Amino acid sequence: MSTPLAERIRPRTLDNYLSQQHLIGKDGALTTQLSSGVFPSMILWGPPGTGKTTLATIIANESDRPFYTLSAIDSGVAAVREVIEKAKKSDTLFSSKNPILFIDEIHRFSKSQQDSLLGAVEKGWITLIGATTENPSFEVIPALLSRCQVYILKPFTKEDLTNLLKRAIKIDEKLSKINISLKETEALIRLSGGDARKLLNILELVVLSETSEKVTITNDLVSQKVQKNTVLYDKTGEQHYDIISAFIKSIRGSDPNAAVYWLARMIEGGEDVKFIARRLLILASEDIGNANPTAMVLANNTFQAVNTIGYPEARIILSQCTIYLATSPKSNASYEAIKKAQQLVKQTGDLSVPLSIRNAPTKLMKELGYGKEYQYAHNYEGNFVAHEFLPDEIKGTNLYIPGNNPKENNLKKYLTNLWKDKYNF
Repeated sequence: MSTPLAERIRPRTLDNYLSQQHLIGKDGALTTQLSSGVFPSMILWGPPGTGKTTLATIIANESDRPFYTLSAIDSGVAAVREVIEKAKKSDTLFSSKNPILFIDEIHRFSKSQQDSLLGAVEKGWITLIGATTENPSFEVIPALLSRCQVYILKPFTKEDLTNLLKRAIKIDEKLSKINISLKETEALIRLSGGDARKLLNILELVVLSETSEKVTITNDLVSQKVQKNTVLYDKTGEQHYDIISAFIKSIRGSDPNAAVYWLARMIEGGEDVKFIARRLLILASEDIGNANPTAMVLANNTFQAVNTIGYPEARIILSQCTIYLATSPKSNASYEAIKKAQQLVKQTGDLSVPLSIRNAPTKLMKELGYGKEYQYAHNYEGNFVAHEFLPDEIKGTNLYIPGNNPKENNLKKYLTNLWKDKYNF
């Protein structure tokens, strides 16, 4: 069986490693550690085809350490323990070159599988490198995550991908023997979805399907060749992101028919039930928020329920939640408010907390005026008294602008009546 192009030209050294300069460039987060050969257990988090496996392999090679690799898809607790036992017998154990255990798709490991790694990581029997396309905050247990440094791999730029195509044509043993002209790259890059592995495999498919001595890569040629090879749903590639995008936008756009269709596409394609439920939970806050606070409650219950039940019955719960969110009033006011607030913090820095609302647990603090002019709201009619809670430099700033929907229109009236001139929407 022929080795795929992506594997044939996989970089073996950092000098040939493409992109991720924020990690391995001159001032990269990993640069000093790699040059010293001393680095922590880590989680490499990024989209498919951004070089996570390649980087792990290079780290092992350049640090001259024993390297063990497991895939979370087909490895259980027994496999993990077997590797740990091998690592414990290694000649380099407890040295600065202790063995590396690389686990691909670590987000697919169950809690018990991840638990089995804790002791080995903590005691230094192994240095763990995990790779994941999912947010490790959700998918890696806290005890293991606290023992690892998380490094984020960025999607490749168009320039990165174009350079990768040129490099492949130049250095690959097979392609370098063919007269290839890279006239257009847009279709290759679009169909790859930014996945370098997929990009190279599409390039090889197109080139090897041509019989002429010279192959001119054009957008039309690529579209023609790849159209016959498109899969229904690739849950690790471009369609994973395209379909979840269509799903979210259909719910945001209040179209339950389209939303449940895209949900079915993901379910039939074998998408992770937790991934779908997590996106629903995010959407309930980001796109519905206070227009219908119950949406958040239902989405959270959905997340808990589908984790307990699993497929196939989880599809019913996902469908119910999807339709509820799609038919709910929408508001992104809370989302916009926190964006504005964070931007304001970045612009203004660490402004002092007004003295009147500072905590005053000691006599000295009280003498300094901490909490001196604070007005306790419950001592006033309607449990409210007008008071400035923002720092002086930004007092009067409006960050939360309620959306135009029944519930938030009531909030507008409530805030306007309370604050008179301050909240004037």
